[in-house]
Amino acid sequence: MIATANTDRRELARRTNDGIEVALFWSKSSNRVTVAILDTRTEEALEFEVDGNAALDAFSHPYAYAALRRVRNSAVTPGVAVTR
Repeated sequence: MIATANTDRRELARRTNDGIEVALFWSKSSNRVTVAILDTRTEEALEFEVDGNAALDAFSHPYAYAALRRVRNSAVTPGVAVTR
């Protein structure tokens, strides 16, 4: 499960497939949309901001979107914790 301490952040969608969890978040205070990915097998996590117009596409194809936008593993957002 992907969790955060940010209380104004709302989860808009979540899906899990073959050990990969993908979540779509929206922050009310900043009006930012982010996609968070967790590979439960390796405990690797990645979170990146997306344009609201591309949110569903990024949620459906997060790795393709991240590659297209050149998102790197170092872009993991502080405050995102892996919990079970």
